Amino acid sequence: MKFTRTAALAAIGLAAGLSLTACNNGDDSAQAPSAQGSSSASSSGGGSSSGSASGSGGSQTGKAKPGSGTGTSSSGGGTGGGKGKFCRTSDLTIEAVDSSPDKTTGDITVQMTNKGASTCSVTGFAGVDLKDADGTSAPVTRGHEQPRITDLKNGGTATFSISYPVDKNGKSLSKPTNIVVTPPNETHSVSLKWPAEALPLAGPYDDRIQVHPVGIAN
Repeated sequence: MKFTRTAALAAIGLAAGLSLTACNNGDDSAQAPSAQGSSSASSSGGGSSSGSASGSGGSQTGKAKPGSGTGTSSSGGGTGGGKGKFCRTSDLTIEAVDSSPDKTTGDITVQMTNKGASTCSVTGFAGVDLKDADGTSAPVTRGHEQPRITDLKNGGTATFSISYPVDKNGKSLSKPTNIVVTPPNETHSVSLKWPAEALPLAGPYDDRIQVHPVGIAN
C-alpha cells in the first residue's frame, strides 16, 4: 500500500515538471515572432521615410527656373555686366540704315549713340518688332551669337544688325514699314522707318529674320 502511494506521488511530481517545462518553452516561442515583427516594422518605416524624402527632392529639381527666355526679341534683353548703368532709351539717339552687302543679302544696321552725360551699357540683344503695311507686328527672333559687354561713353555709338531673306521675285506679301526697337535691359521703345533703300523682305515673318547682339561701332 505504501509502495503504491509513493509511486503515485512520484508520477504527479514528474507530470508537474513536464508541464512547467512545456509552459516555459511556449513563452519563448511566443516572444520570438513579436521581436521579429518589431524589427520588420522599423525597417519598413525607414524605407517609407527615405522614399518620401527622395520624392520631394525630385519634385523640387523638376521645377522650372524663373526668368527663362523664349528666344524672341519683342523686348530688350541684356546679359548684365558692364561698367556703367544700363542705357535708358531716352539717353540714346537711334536710327536705322540699310547695310546690305549685295543684292541678295538683306541687312539693316541700327545705330545707338549715347547722348547722356555718363557712361552706360547696352550689352545684350535689343528687342525688335517689324510693323507691316497691313498694321500687324511680328517679333524678330534672336540670333545665336554670344553678347559681349558693350559700354558707351558720351558720344559713343553701338550698333546691331537685322538680317533677313530677300524677295527676289517680287511676290512677297510682307511689306515692313517700321522697326520698333527696345534697347537691351529697357522697356521703352522707339519706332524707326524701314530704310527706303533697303532690299525687299521675303515673307513670311519667321525665324529666317534675325536680330544680332549689340557691339561697339568700328
